[in-house]
Amino acid sequence: MIDMAMAVTASAGIPADTAITPFAALISSLLTRRIDLIAAAMLRTPEREKIVAFSEPLYDYGGGLVVRRDAGPFRDLAAVQRLRVGAQVGTRFTDQLTEAGVADVATYESLSDVLRDLDHGRLDAGYGDEPVLAYQLRVRPREGLRLAREFVSPGKEALCLIMRRGDPVMARVNEAIGRLKDTRLATIRAHWGLDG
Repeated sequence: MIDMAMAVTASAGIPADTAITPFAALISSLLTRRIDLIAAAMLRTPEREKIVAFSEPLYDYGGGLVVRRDAGPFRDLAAVQRLRVGAQVGTRFTDQLTEAGVADVATYESLSDVLRDLDHGRLDAGYGDEPVLAYQLRVRPREGLRLAREFVSPGKEALCLIMRRGDPVMARVNEAIGRLKDTRLATIRAHWGLDG
């Protein structure tokens, strides 16, 4: 997301710097002007659209399910209804678990925390951003865990950059996304393994 945001802002002629902000504090930081743009795996929801503005989509993706290597198969969220499942606090994925009837959901600040507790046996499954989970398992393999490739996410959703509602810079951001979507942004997606 940072690579995509930096490419878009550079193409739009907008000076940009980065700041690390906890996921749960992103919207409040935007609204209080501590940051001007959110470049995170924050999906568009009707509730969020009431308070922030979403750019044109950068790409679409769904949820991923991480389970023990010898468990499964897990074809959908109904398969984990009776399990203890970890998800990142404040994300659409916690809502999807609740909507699917998963009663035992533990929330965490990050997906790496979910993977840690799953690896240590404190969870039965972890659910969240599929590309983030795949990346984390690729760079730090965990012998006893696997990304459930048989799993079908409830749906793919658009991932966008996020700004304050009414920010006139959004038009320039959207124009840059349109210019870069099939070129520079496609290269970034391929580099990070987001298209497959």
